[in-house]
Amino acid sequence: MKNPLYTIELPDIGDFDSVEIIEVLIAPGDHIEIESPLITLESDKATMDIPSPVTGQISELLVSIGQKVSQGDVVATVSIQVDPATDLETSPHDPSVPVGSVDSLPPPDSKKLDVNKGGTTPRFDVAVLGSGPGGYTAAFRASDLGLSVALIERYPNLGGVCLNVGCIPSKALLHAARVIEETREMAPNGISFGEPEIDIRKLCDWKKGVVTQLTEGLSTLAKKRNVTIFSGTGAFRSDHEIAVTNDTQELVLQFEKAIISTGSEPIRLPGIPRDPRILDSTAALSLQSIPERLLVIGGGIIGLEMATVYRALGSAVSIVEMAPQLMPGTDPDLVRPLAKRLKSQCNDIFLNTRVSQVDPGPAELVAHFEGDRVPTSAAFDAILVAVGRTPNGNNIGAENAGLHPDAQGFISVDHQQRTNQPHIFAIGDVVGQPMLAHKATHEGKVAAEVAAGQKSAFDARIIPSVAYTDPEVAWVGLTESQAKARNIAYEKGIFPWAASGRALALARSEGFTKLLFDPQSNRILGGGIVGTTAGDLIAEIGLAIEMNCVAQDIGLTIHPHPTLSETVGLAAETFEGTITDLYAPKKR
Repeated sequence: MKNPLYTIELPDIGDFDSVEIIEVLIAPGDHIEIESPLITLESDKATMDIPSPVTGQISELLVSIGQKVSQGDVVATVSIQVDPATDLETSPHDPSVPVGSVDSLPPPDSKKLDVNKGGTTPRFDVAVLGSGPGGYTAAFRASDLGLSVALIERYPNLGGVCLNVGCIPSKALLHAARVIEETREMAPNGISFGEPEIDIRKLCDWKKGVVTQLTEGLSTLAKKRNVTIFSGTGAFRSDHEIAVTNDTQELVLQFEKAIISTGSEPIRLPGIPRDPRILDSTAALSLQSIPERLLVIGGGIIGLEMATVYRALGSAVSIVEMAPQLMPGTDPDLVRPLAKRLKSQCNDIFLNTRVSQVDPGPAELVAHFEGDRVPTSAAFDAILVAVGRTPNGNNIGAENAGLHPDAQGFISVDHQQRTNQPHIFAIGDVVGQPMLAHKATHEGKVAAEVAAGQKSAFDARIIPSVAYTDPEVAWVGLTESQAKARNIAYEKGIFPWAASGRALALARSEGFTKLLFDPQSNRILGGGIVGTTAGDLIAEIGLAIEMNCVAQDIGLTIHPHPTLSETVGLAAETFEGTITDLYAPKKR
């Protein structure tokens, strides 16, 4: 008996035409099953695998990487293994149907594709809306657990706000700012470089290179995991459908489960006019120019990070904050070294002050202030509005899926990241504070694991926070402000960096490390650090809290010397009264 040949043609793939093959997943002689991926196509809108409609052995491969194909093009021929009881050469059949033709075989499994307005309706086990740190983590974890995954992203590249216009580009520019400041700080110590010559174009190209390396890495990881990427803005059409819209088309995909990871966007202040010189954080990171005079509205983390960058690059920076301190809500003692440094660097810092109005003029922007002991107005060349972020829960067609975001746009979830629709999950900024990428990634894993049927829940005891200012400020667990507000008993150990050999050698001794302990059990409750690289040091304190460490556990852990990390162990020794690097007699 001779096995018949089946010709696999490229199916209808919607509006796509002349699409490039970026990967060939088969070779002559390979055994394939129904739904086995044959080739991977990539257009400017999506990356997709073409599945096999039959089971058999590849007889001839008729395509190659880099070739552009369209509907009807032949991909390969397959030798179909036929049960002898139904031998096509001996069994009765319609003589008008050629042996081995499409009509001589059962229709392909339609689990993945369905007709939709002349095109196809892709179907997935999981659709992830948004590819920021939470979204791509959820997508990759779901794929690793055997689910078919669609990942929808409005930006041209994966990574969402964080990688493209947030966390990563800001940290690149903050590093550049630190290098500039270090060259200036060494002048009193005998090393002078002169003022830097800044090439904004080259600086932006370097920043973009950092971003591109990461986003391309994500694309590679998505491809390796067979995650299908859709470029466009996604919105729910029903509780099992998402419409993806871009400049050229709208495509509807179906899902069994969905994970919302749509993040947040900058808050716009009412009454602030639209003007290209009035920036949000995204525009500020594009670094189109360095204004001579910059006003930063908002003394929170984002505003202070951008103030750090622009001040180092040459702007005269002024900061306005409505609260009585910078970084409202943070322990005042942690903020104090940063505020002192900024006060010496910035033109003005106005606390308890609001901007009531901005008047755009042809040559400058005039900001009007309301507050105590502040000028009524001042002129600036640019204004950065950094007063927080608002979730993107109200612009995704949530009501079409039966979801109920609140007035702000937050979507409520349970400890498994489920919304009020049990098959739809939400993670990251859209589910509430703190709006942090590292929270979103852990929530994304939980959502993917629950979607795959695993027993998983988000039960983190702590979530660290970091301001990448200069000096950095970081904290985790219970803060002193929270302890006082909740009437929680605590005692603390503080190690000043003025006694740290490493900090002195870095000429950055203004910081300190603080640990809070339960006075009865000596278990660690929280901690904070202010100083250079504080964000890299805070993780040890977070782990100590998760592990229920007592002060002695931390103090007896041998830290390398001389390092900034040893200040954590020394702060624990200060609490215990066992420290020898300071004179602090034991209290108990």
